[in-house]
Amino acid sequence: MKKGLLDILKGKFLVSGDAPKNWLFIIFASFLATVMIGSSHSADKKVHQIASLNEEVKELRSEFVDIHKAIQKLKLESTISQILEEKGLQPSETPPKKIRVKSIKE
Repeated sequence: MKKGLLDILKGKFLVSGDAPKNWLFIIFASFLATVMIGSSHSADKKVHQIASLNEEVKELRSEFVDIHKAIQKLKLESTISQILEEKGLQPSETPPKKIRVKSIKE
């Protein structure tokens, strides 16, 4: 066992008779490690992108709720009448009347 460990540390497995097989395995393992590292970085990048998009969605949803609340307030009759009074218009004191048109049948 001591001799086998010493041979590995000296690198004899890279120059022995079956060295091409060992080199191919080392190149293959290096390629797989590179692919794994690249895949890991890509996944981390996507996780950060998803987190930032979720934050943006929360902000936009909050902005939508605020604007929707402001619009609902502007639609109130009291708000509309107040804005029109500032412009010099007042609501009519007499209620509107319906006009009915009877169609003439031939």
